[in-house]
Amino acid sequence: MADRRLQVFHTVAKQLSFTKAAELLFMTQPAVTFQVKQLEEHFNTRLFERSHGKISLTPAGELALDYAERILGMTGEMEARISELTGQISGPLLIGASTTIAEYMLPRMLGAFKQKHPETQARLTVANSETIENKVADHMLDVGLIESASHHPNLITRVCCEDELVMICAPFSDLANLANVTPRQVASHPYISRESGSGTRECIDDFFRNNGVPLDELNIVMELGSREAIKGAVAAGLGVAVLSNTTVSKEIRLGELVSIPLDPPLRRQLSIVYPQEKFRSKLLQSFLDFLEQNPMGLNHSLLKSKQ
Repeated sequence: MADRRLQVFHTVAKQLSFTKAAELLFMTQPAVTFQVKQLEEHFNTRLFERSHGKISLTPAGELALDYAERILGMTGEMEARISELTGQISGPLLIGASTTIAEYMLPRMLGAFKQKHPETQARLTVANSETIENKVADHMLDVGLIESASHHPNLITRVCCEDELVMICAPFSDLANLANVTPRQVASHPYISRESGSGTRECIDDFFRNNGVPLDELNIVMELGSREAIKGAVAAGLGVAVLSNTTVSKEIRLGELVSIPLDPPLRRQLSIVYPQEKFRSKLLQSFLDFLEQNPMGLNHSLLKSKQ
């Protein structure tokens, strides 16, 4: 319902990129540029400074962004409250999830939620944990499911379940027959790591540090942004890695990989993050309640919230 020009401007202003805004809005870049130009003509002032391929907000743009956030927030609240008068829980729910959660835990849960509330449409964005929490904080997503605690003070974090990580190696590795493996043993072998910004990477780095292995002692031979690429590299004998036990079950069954428990064990809490605003749509609240009643396959008592 809000002016489309305002929605487009808001996205460009938050991203400081016409290209990224176009991708998020599923528009062409010329169309995004045209909408912003129209808004600038309406106000008879420039909202962005454009220099050397980069953009920044002008003072007028800063002011417009402040009002745009309030207007879009109130518009969303109005639409949600009016739709709730019908008693139906309906509409789009913008969910973000890290790759592990999105591919291995979320599909069945979204199917069950859809069955309970058929008028809803889940729209899923998959990215690493850092990107997801930033999008939730910027109100580009309603809720995020991430593999690490949130670093944003304006987000509420709710722990939803626990996940165990294991070391994986090729079946022909000299580690393959061990009952468990220490952090020091992992560090003595070629190691394949996730990329910076990954919740898994953050959790594993903390694990090594807390167990007396400085990160500069890791023999990192690759940093890969894809879990599938890591599994392929390990299966080829290029090194060992640490991944969620949930994500390697198929390869273990097929004999392509071997998983070895870590000693001490490495378990992490998977979290839900959402904004602190006093108003929360009935759809979002229903989804949060559903998660609380149906935690992702683990003990209900793990679910708690903190601010």
